[in-house]
Amino acid sequence: MAGISNRQMFLQHVAQTSGAPMSIEVQKAGGVILTDVSGKEYIDLVAGISVCNVGHCHPAVVKAVHGQAEKYMHVMVYGEFVESPQVSYAKLLSDHLPSTLNTVYFTNSGAEATEGAMKLAKRFTNRTNIISFNKSYHGSTQGALSLIGDEYWRNAYRPLLPGVMHFDYGSDKVFNEINENTACVFVEPVQAESGVIVPPEGWLQNLRRRCNERGALLVFDEIQTGFGRTGNLWAFEKNKIVPDMLLLGKALGGGMPLGAFIADRKIMQALTINPVLGHITTFGGHPVSCAAGKAAFEVLLNEKLAEQAVVKGRFLLDQLKHAAIKTIRSAGLWMAIEFSDFNFNKKVIDHCIANGLITDWFLFAPQCLRIGPPLIISAEQLSTAAKIILNAIDSAVADSHGGS
Repeated sequence: MAGISNRQMFLQHVAQTSGAPMSIEVQKAGGVILTDVSGKEYIDLVAGISVCNVGHCHPAVVKAVHGQAEKYMHVMVYGEFVESPQVSYAKLLSDHLPSTLNTVYFTNSGAEATEGAMKLAKRFTNRTNIISFNKSYHGSTQGALSLIGDEYWRNAYRPLLPGVMHFDYGSDKVFNEINENTACVFVEPVQAESGVIVPPEGWLQNLRRRCNERGALLVFDEIQTGFGRTGNLWAFEKNKIVPDMLLLGKALGGGMPLGAFIADRKIMQALTINPVLGHITTFGGHPVSCAAGKAAFEVLLNEKLAEQAVVKGRFLLDQLKHAAIKTIRSAGLWMAIEFSDFNFNKKVIDHCIANGLITDWFLFAPQCLRIGPPLIISAEQLSTAAKIILNAIDSAVADSHGGS
């Protein structure tokens, strides 16, 4: 339409999720750099919220997408045809997981993985109750929303699923509530949207022990923590325990839409009978998405990006020193910089974006600035990012003093 910009059409015709979207009109993305239509470049410090762990448009991923698109795309609903991208990716994932996490159900997204896992836990255990934790995030679909650990997000959409109990993350009170009615416990090995919260020492091990005693399934949501983000391939490896089910998404597709829930075959088989087709999806595990995800996973493994995450994270931490920073919580190349309040954080974020650095805040910790760049980011780019952040903090401090 003549005279109407893409931004105006975006606001008018694309459903909005907030009253203040970033509205950066992206022209291209490559590696760690986003470029807008004016030619301005931005260092991406959020990687599409932990999606682009191997960077934007990695050549190996682009090649895999092109190659698979030339062969076939959608041919049949998930689970009916033998599609080599699904098979080979499921095998590769299984090869890098504990032996009891050997069967993959591909979905379109992490939220759908949550939904499938909820159904599977109920079906396998013949139980109804589910436990989750405050300030947890598992997706925004109706069932996943029931697990979200914050009433602000849940309240507008009630009634939600019954039988869901929420406890504080890291609290011992949960142990007494895992009983013969508990189908499963959903937990993040590192809480994401509460601002990179690591659980107390031994707590996850005790949670595993209690689930074993009561016959409840333990479900780890690694939708954000997986694929090297925390310095391990999977965050649960650091705790030396194995969940009954694993949820993956975001980086799973290498930039393409893909999610999965993974379990032992004896558990997953519960979806095949009484009723048959106990969980179905049309586009879940799309062959192009699986081809892209497999290529990205191979890059992650071959370039040892999980190991690099630890070194790069420490390198960045050493540079982020400022009196206005209350604390920095980190796990690998993933950080939450905490300030006094959201208003101050928003000033820092706005200054960063204006100066070519993409960052954001956390859903349950709006006073915290998010850092989670592609794991391929260079030391030079990290140093540039640190300088922009420190300058942004100085600007926010000056603005706060000026307004007082």
